Amino acid sequence: MAIREIITVPNPLLKQISKPVDKVDDALRALMDDMLETMYDAPGIGLAAIQIGEPVRVIVMDLQEKPEGAAEDAEPVKNPRYFVNPEIIWKSEDTLPYEEGCLSIPEIYDEVQRPAHVKIRYLNYQGEQVEEEAKGLFAVCIQHEMDHLEGILFIDHLSKLKRDRAVTKVKKLTRAA
Repeated sequence: MAIREIITVPNPLLKQISKPVDKVDDALRALMDDMLETMYDAPGIGLAAIQIGEPVRVIVMDLQEKPEGAAEDAEPVKNPRYFVNPEIIWKSEDTLPYEEGCLSIPEIYDEVQRPAHVKIRYLNYQGEQVEEEAKGLFAVCIQHEMDHLEGILFIDHLSKLKRDRAVTKVKKLTRAA
């Protein structure tokens, strides 16, 4: 496994539509392992392959929630998830406002409205097809990451003024680094 560089706005790769994956094989699993290590190092809770310059329809995620009934100071448990060729097959009409951030847009956070509940279909790490429902943070995160596969960033859901300010701020941050 290797930590990869996360690309940031205004890199044009982030606006590219990612290509479907033909099959889940050892090479793709190695990419997913690198993505997960990169995401943990950043640190983040989700990462799309395009964010490390790989234009394929792959997402990794780990919401690291505490076990039910765990003490307040208990450490979250790692629960890595892998999504290959994910698609939304149903979404609720009710929406959930959530303050989002993005590893490709460092230090920028803003509220985005998304469907509160979605049903998704994808291939897992072993290449098996899975259908499941996502609610709450899981629904927000999977939709955010799936937007990346379409070349859409969370700031694209904001006003042009907020979007332009975000890009300008990230440019200044990356120049200073």
